[in-house]
Amino acid sequence: QVQLMESGGDSVQAGGSLTLACAASGVPSKHCLGWFRQAPGLERETVATIYSDGRTNYADSVKGRFTISTDNGRNNLYLQMDDLKPDDTAMYYCASTTVWFNGDTCLAGPGSLYRYWGQGTQVTVSS
Repeated sequence: QVQLMESGGDSVQAGGSLTLACAASGVPSKHCLGWFRQAPGLERETVATIYSDGRTNYADSVKGRFTISTDNGRNNLYLQMDDLKPDDTAMYYCASTTVWFNGDTCLAGPGSLYRYWGQGTQVTVSS
């Protein structure tokens, strides 16, 4: 059973930085991990994804500002967020697929491919 728990959300000013962490357990050897976000009244958005071979994918809105990484590929997931903007304000969730052999599909999202989800951590960016 995969379990995920996010941490690191906070309130920051525009231009600031935050690092989100997701403690993961039970993640299969072939998988995608991802960060998703949802702001009030808006649909869930795929922020960044990483496959177990290290390939990554980013939403256009965060390219060049956010970096997704893992420590050993399975236990801890991170999202380094720089140059934060008010539009980044949302609840951020980490998620994992089940065993997944086609990295191209889960890297592209959407969230419906991800079976396991954390509880979320709030990020608020003020102007």
